Amino acid sequence: MSTTITRPGGPESAERAARELEEATAREIVLWAAETFGDRLCMTSSMADALMVDIVSKAVPGIDVIFLDTGYHFPETIGTRDAVASIYDINLVNVEPVRTVAEQDLALGPRLHNRDPGICCHLRKVEPLREALEPYSAWLTGLRRQDAATRRDTPVVQWDRRRRMTKVNPIARWTQEEVDAYMSEHGVLVNPLQYDGYPSIGCEPCTRRVAPGEDPRSGRWAGTGKTECGIHV
Repeated sequence: MSTTITRPGGPESAERAARELEEATAREIVLWAAETFGDRLCMTSSMADALMVDIVSKAVPGIDVIFLDTGYHFPETIGTRDAVASIYDINLVNVEPVRTVAEQDLALGPRLHNRDPGICCHLRKVEPLREALEPYSAWLTGLRRQDAATRRDTPVVQWDRRRRMTKVNPIARWTQEEVDAYMSEHGVLVNPLQYDGYPSIGCEPCTRRVAPGEDPRSGRWAGTGKTECGIHV
């Protein structure tokens, strides 16, 4: 028999928190989330860097950090994941899709990411994350308004209607200059691909290098018209 999880919060609570915390520091927002949701709070990380892990683990030691292991990641990303898990005070939760890449190729044909990247992202990211978030009432992300036009209205706290849980974005207001300053001051671990022309890192088949002056996310799903994997839409 399945058990329905009662989750604290709701749309009104999230909207109120967004207003009240708009000018709060990232640490204050994280501490608010920890006090509000307790052990039903987690965070996600793509392992492009450990900025959010550094901020959150200092405020909430031992927090669950969900990493979506799609089977298509660069070796550098997997190496960053392993280094983050060993260096920071977190509990890494490695989440894999129902099907391996080989099983997906057998069922749906090879290179689905080329033929229909939307379905591939849904099967290997969106659905696995949905299941991984089931035990929690809120999740912390590293979304920033400066990241992309699709994210410019990101509140520091919002109600995730699809998953019916609270989504907390502590660094939503941060500029790239603030990100760089924090990472330099605190010696934050960085995926080495960041130094090789990959400012936004996703799955290897769907990520290319970005030329100087290009939009940092232009290397994701280049030429497809796709701008988001579906997790944050």
